[in-house]
Amino acid sequence: MKLVVLACVVTLALAAPRPDETAETLVDERSDSGDGNFNYIFETSNGIYEERVGTPGEKGQSNMAGIIRFTLADGSISEYSYVADENGYRVEPLIVFDPPEPVSVGFAAASEGVIFE
Repeated sequence: MKLVVLACVVTLALAAPRPDETAETLVDERSDSGDGNFNYIFETSNGIYEERVGTPGEKGQSNMAGIIRFTLADGSISEYSYVADENGYRVEPLIVFDPPEPVSVGFAAASEGVIFE
């Protein structure tokens, strides 16, 4: 009986809709000059987008800069720019949002004598 229930659960999981499985590649442009300079643009029908440019670095590494954009579960779009070079990897959100206020419940409660179990 357990095997039948397990088989039903697995079948339902496999039959569940997966919107990303039907995503199609809309843009896939790539160029590489062979000397360390390259660029590409990639975009899919489900909102994934990446644009990347690469150049040779001063110390033999590949320097890269680009943009990544994708759709979140709530339908909003998240977009980031990044740079990777001899100074490290840096990412910045292009869509600015207000972060939530920090909460320090533990410190306030401890100063008032509250004990957590």
